[in-house]
Amino acid sequence: MKRKLPQPQVDYRGFRLNKINQPEYRHLKWLLLWPIYYLRYPFIEALNTPERCFPVSFWLDEKIPFHESFFIAYQLWMVCLLGMTLYTVLYDIPSFKKYMKFLTISFSISTVVYLVFPTCQNLRPTVFERDNILTRLVQMMYQVDTNTNVCPSEHVIGAMAFLAAAINTKSLRSAGKITVIAALAIIISISTLFLKQHSVVDVIAAMPVCMIAYYFCYCRKDKSLQK
Repeated sequence: MKRKLPQPQVDYRGFRLNKINQPEYRHLKWLLLWPIYYLRYPFIEALNTPERCFPVSFWLDEKIPFHESFFIAYQLWMVCLLGMTLYTVLYDIPSFKKYMKFLTISFSISTVVYLVFPTCQNLRPTVFERDNILTRLVQMMYQVDTNTNVCPSEHVIGAMAFLAAAINTKSLRSAGKITVIAALAIIISISTLFLKQHSVVDVIAAMPVCMIAYYFCYCRKDKSLQK
């Protein structure tokens, strides 16, 4: 017998922009995070040219081989982030607010760090040992996504964000679901190393950022999220 999804907490079919301040819809203002998140990139990229950036590396980076198969896991990042956004905005609005707040706090911290202490990495291979569809896609990704603004890793921050949201969303809080989501978060984080998008330093640096965001979202009571 198939298990049905819970009923959406809000009927969004009646939503119009002029209703955004109404109590049942005003939580949707948190969705402004996404356009702001993407629009800041051109500004930071233009400001932090490679010449201004401090190269980040760790001895363990050299021990981790490049492998293009991790491209698939790397791209699952946005699928998981948006999937958690959609699920929580439909079925658990309090969890949606905390999830969006987690991303807002953590991405704000990483943005400030990028501006104050610009970083880059020089780990990317100049020649690929194999020629296949995945290496070609990685090469295209390298051209679009520069090797600057890397520490802390926002890929890792995002992975920890949707894992934290799952742990704190009642309908997702089962051993099986959390195991799958945790595995996805770990694989996505590891993929940044095998694709040479990030150094081990970037991954480690993301952890205190996530801990700060987790504290303010899930450990400390915030009356503003009750509105």
